[in-house]
Amino acid sequence: MRPIRSTLWIILAVLSLTWVIANLPFPETLTVITLRNLLVQYSGVLSIGAMSVAMILAMRLPVLENWLNGLDKSYRLHKWLGIAALITAIAHWVAVNGPKWAMSLGLMDAPNRQRPTGAMAELGTIETFLRSLRDPAEGLGEKAFYLAALLIAIALIRRVPYRLFAKTHTLIAVAYLVLVFHSIVLIDFDAWTQPVGLITALLMAGGVMAAVLTLTRQIGRRRKVPGTITGLRQFPSMKVTEAEVTVAPRWPGHDAGQFAFVTFDRKEGAHPFTIASAWDANTCAITFISKALGDYTDRLPQALAVGGEVTVEGPYGRFTFDDDKARQIWIGAGIGITPFIARLKHLATAPDGKKIDLIHCVPEIAPQPQALLEADATAAGAALHLMRDTEDGLLTGARLREMMPDWSNASIWFCGPAAFGTALRRDLVAHGLRPTDFHQELFNMR
Repeated sequence: MRPIRSTLWIILAVLSLTWVIANLPFPETLTVITLRNLLVQYSGVLSIGAMSVAMILAMRLPVLENWLNGLDKSYRLHKWLGIAALITAIAHWVAVNGPKWAMSLGLMDAPNRQRPTGAMAELGTIETFLRSLRDPAEGLGEKAFYLAALLIAIALIRRVPYRLFAKTHTLIAVAYLVLVFHSIVLIDFDAWTQPVGLITALLMAGGVMAAVLTLTRQIGRRRKVPGTITGLRQFPSMKVTEAEVTVAPRWPGHDAGQFAFVTFDRKEGAHPFTIASAWDANTCAITFISKALGDYTDRLPQALAVGGEVTVEGPYGRFTFDDDKARQIWIGAGIGITPFIARLKHLATAPDGKKIDLIHCVPEIAPQPQALLEADATAAGAALHLMRDTEDGLLTGARLREMMPDWSNASIWFCGPAAFGTALRRDLVAHGLRPTDFHQELFNMR
């Protein structure tokens, strides 16, 4: 989580610092209007800067995935940048309209906007041209703000179905392009020759590229391969479905713990699924496991059939069990067991010599999947600990430390509900675990 927070604050801090440098010295007399103008420019730079980085992250560039240690972390930063862009855009909107609201209420007089004689003649050709576009830039920018605010709200409201979110979220690219036009015209012209202007211009250039790729459906295209469902297995009592998909030979292979975007239904679109199998180039088979958790996953068991066509995009993620520790403790909560199943299958054929304990926290587990999990753990040489909520109680940091006396010498790998993982991490770090030794999959794309 630290790279996400630090990267977010670094982005905002760099934009803020360069904006301050560009505007020094501030006016000796700060009136309501001068303060308003400063706030309009500052909030505008922050908003378009944050939104631009969010757009760049949407391209799923491998270099950024590596920097943030996984696409799941990249999407978390994308989410927080979207929130930051929304907050600063609202501040920008209020600053722009505040004086008009105050004048309509009689709280302030209209400012004197007379330009000195001959002032337009002193402006350069480019600045004159940009000033001629102020009215359409302001009007279109306000409409784009309303659209972007609505779309970001849809992305953040979890009750909105994923299908609607995925279909509408691409429209942010349209709003973004309009806001780039708005920013180019209305950012203070002198700022473009300052570091703040150069940084903003570079970010917008990257954002425009991302928007074009989004609207032309090019993002991830080279990492997509067709596949066919060749096997299905269901565990009704646990509401779990296992699908085996045979993909085209050009699939590059994957590491245990990675995930892919899978399209079972074109109308529904792609959904992220952790890969639950080791890669075997001889069979080109990939296993995906889903649990009915509402909306799409509830309908999935009835929608899937052997022979159905599938599109698989990936692989993504860095939850790949790579570290220098000879001791690892894995914690899979609920459907979060999936990456560990893939790793167990890999270790069965390619052991790495590490001492591994796998704790599977689950409300209940049917006999057949329990037997399969036990067989996988035995084949991999891992110690399995089942913790059924009603029979064994809940796992806490204190209980984990009691179960595993050598926990402080291990790296912890967690996949499951985010709040559960955060609570465990805080407890273990408070008792001496290095933060970098706790690995958590943030498997949430919105």
